[in-house]
Amino acid sequence: MTAAVTIPFVVGSRRVFAATRKLDTASFTLADLLEGKAERLPGIEIGCEGVRVLSAPESAIPRIRKQLPGYRLGGWQAFPRYYIEMAGSFEDYLARFSGKTRSTLRRKRKRIAELGGDRLDFEEFRTAEDMDRFVAEAVPLSRRTYQARLLDAGLPEGDAAIAEMRALARQDRLRAYLLRIEGKAVSYLYLPIDGETVVYAHLGYDPDFAQLSPGTVLQLEALERLFAEERFRYFDFTEGEGAHKALFATGSVQACSFYLLRPSLANRLLLGALDGFNRSVAAAKRIAESKGAMASVRRLVRR
Repeated sequence: MTAAVTIPFVVGSRRVFAATRKLDTASFTLADLLEGKAERLPGIEIGCEGVRVLSAPESAIPRIRKQLPGYRLGGWQAFPRYYIEMAGSFEDYLARFSGKTRSTLRRKRKRIAELGGDRLDFEEFRTAEDMDRFVAEAVPLSRRTYQARLLDAGLPEGDAAIAEMRALARQDRLRAYLLRIEGKAVSYLYLPIDGETVVYAHLGYDPDFAQLSPGTVLQLEALERLFAEERFRYFDFTEGEGAHKALFATGSVQACSFYLLRPSLANRLLLGALDGFNRSVAAAKRIAESKGAMASVRRLVRR
């Protein structure tokens, strides 16, 4: 389906510039990657500038490009797509963590529970009737998160978004969660369900409570509920890297995302600028990491 798509220029978690193009989207599932499948791209509609390809297996790139001869490729990002294999129990899952990590997670949970009288204020939402209550608390919170303010990646808003939530909930294809501290929502998690896969769509937390790691605590509580259902095969963290994903994942598979745009002058300039910007950011990151490593070495030498 064609829609206006924001093409961001991002440094870390901050968007510094963005352009908009009318694009189709081809998004590959976790099963596509794990099973070596590659679905065909959607047809290009009249007036559409191209396609945004999300989480494609690298083996599919030649076939994708063959379907769109002459289109310019840019904005390439390669990354591990993290997931949790949900075979076994929640206790089996926790056993994968080191003793130190389990202790840290318990301590984070206890700190938040103590603020609620030794009780964690956690709620699950899964019916169509639940969605109004979830939205009433989660949307104002979402607007405060860095995902919404810096990346335009907050919880979807508006009548159409709420109607979709209700429709998914009526089909038992949605789980949503809130964590509160002293009655105030401080983190939300929104998870559509695709067959046997739980999809990590939106997580956010109140920046004023960041030091308490509410997103981490909420994630763990949600996973305990999901494992208890004994229904799901995978928890899919979708495209993009992140320490949160790497912490909770039990595995990963390589994927890549990119744009294929019609070869107009404006599109060639846009993709050239985006690729140059991304190379500069990557080079700066390598320099910063190198300096950090050298500083660590110097500290060790002094000891």
